[in-house]
Amino acid sequence: MSLLVVGLSHRSAPVSVLERASLSVDAQLKLVQDTVAAEPAAAAAVLATCNRIELYADVDKFHAGVAELSTLLAQHSGVGLEELTPHLYVHYEDRAVHHLFSVACGLDSMVVGEGQILGQIKDSLARAQELHTAGRLLNDLFQQALRVGKRAHHETGIDRAGQSLVTFGLEQLSAGADVQQWARGKKALVIGAGSMSSLAAATLARAGVTEIVVANRTFERAERLAQILSEGDDTDVLARAVPMDSVPGELTRADVAVSCTGATGLVLTADAVAATVEARTGEPAAGVAGGPADEAGATGVRDGRPSAETPLPGAGTAADGDENCPLDLSSVSSVPSGFSVMGDAAVAGLDAATLEQHGAWAAGGTAVERTREPGRPGPEADAELITALAATATRSGRIPERRRPEPVAEVPRPQPVLFLLDLAMPRDVDAAVHRLAGVRLVDIESLADASADAPMAADVDMVRRIVADEVAAFGAAQRAAHITPTVVALRSMAAEVVAGEIARLEGRLPGLDDKHRAEITQTVKRVVDKLLHAPTVRVKQLAAEPGGAGYADALRTLFDLDQETVASVSRAGNSTEKNRGPA
Repeated sequence: MSLLVVGLSHRSAPVSVLERASLSVDAQLKLVQDTVAAEPAAAAAVLATCNRIELYADVDKFHAGVAELSTLLAQHSGVGLEELTPHLYVHYEDRAVHHLFSVACGLDSMVVGEGQILGQIKDSLARAQELHTAGRLLNDLFQQALRVGKRAHHETGIDRAGQSLVTFGLEQLSAGADVQQWARGKKALVIGAGSMSSLAAATLARAGVTEIVVANRTFERAERLAQILSEGDDTDVLARAVPMDSVPGELTRADVAVSCTGATGLVLTADAVAATVEARTGEPAAGVAGGPADEAGATGVRDGRPSAETPLPGAGTAADGDENCPLDLSSVSSVPSGFSVMGDAAVAGLDAATLEQHGAWAAGGTAVERTREPGRPGPEADAELITALAATATRSGRIPERRRPEPVAEVPRPQPVLFLLDLAMPRDVDAAVHRLAGVRLVDIESLADASADAPMAADVDMVRRIVADEVAAFGAAQRAAHITPTVVALRSMAAEVVAGEIARLEGRLPGLDDKHRAEITQTVKRVVDKLLHAPTVRVKQLAAEPGGAGYADALRTLFDLDQETVASVSRAGNSTEKNRGPA
């Protein structure tokens, strides 16, 4: 059997795909069970966080395993396999071990060095053990990953290279200001009472907010978190719990809100946030340009994918019809170019004068008649040029830009009166809130953009060396463990031979007293043990080295060991591992 991981994360997939592929706890459990039920996998575990979904399995066939795990991820996430595949990554054997150890140390996190991932790995292992799907290999792997992560945080300053996602998010909300100075005196609303929300509440309390209101669908959990915050020795924050239906009212009182729930839909819509801002400022929360949501453009498409954002409150549609349009688009509507009729296909065969009229109409004017300047190429030459440009766009997906774009003046945003931190996946806060004046929203997508520019600490190199050493040690231990059942079977066979020979001796010497019988038995056992000691120790050493897997087969062949005996020893070891809890 061999270790295989198939997954996607913030490094391989856009946030829009991660949102749609996110799995609830129940869906994770079902995925693990279905994976073990599949033919190539004997053990499985799922590691799912706000920015990664990874399926680990112990498989007997690489290609069949990759195909089966990818299909299962697509089925349980609801994202089609064809759409999901370009964003998946695959790690096998030592590379899979290296990947998980790097994840455990925080090297693969959105915020390098954050330590929350250790708790998530521990939870993942606990769920697999509860379902009895971990097996010896995944038990060993996840247990060692936890130890490697703790070692990295203990022996290096990786904590200085990064911080928790909550702390990093608050730094982004404060726009570079000191978080404690920024938070001091503010009122906070925390939506959700899970581990991430609890961490956010504790961080805000230590930062100096005066009040924290906790809202959760299960009111008892909100009360428990509020009680913990109120009774904390290191803070004097006032904390109270409210039901989820009180969120709109509490939002009007809050200066900062952090949301991290398991909801599949939006918790805070653009309309609700706009109403909050209007209630606080007395002015409508008009949309402004320049926010991350504006990158989708008027068509609502980002990076070739439809945007899931809702329009701003009171906003009209992107186009109000084609009345008075000077172009006859019906003549090009059937062009099989792969582009929109309103895009490159529409310009094929049209002269520059007509295009200028269309430009004036699209900008809000009306179609105007223009006379052609003397010496200017005629419509035929214009048509040839435009057709060539359209053909280029069809082949390469874009029309080459030959002019330096004109700088666009940015419209200054007013100072925010409401700060929102969305740590949920899928998102809790409508992305259209980015365009609302008076609001600063930081979500997973904007955190990913910000973390890409974060400086790396020198300690990261030390952690990478630790990971490399631990991967080598884990591989050696696994290879040595692979031969252990064979060595145990060999010693069992030797013990049976000794017992048989002693029985034959008793038959030949019936008058042998107990004292001499015991002495002879002990002598024979010592001879056998000494003969086996050196070769069994040496074969374990050789098996631990790269390429040493064949020594187990050689040992079984040389001593004619029963394969079923070896397998029974392995099964006994695996059943023992299932009862071990996380480190």
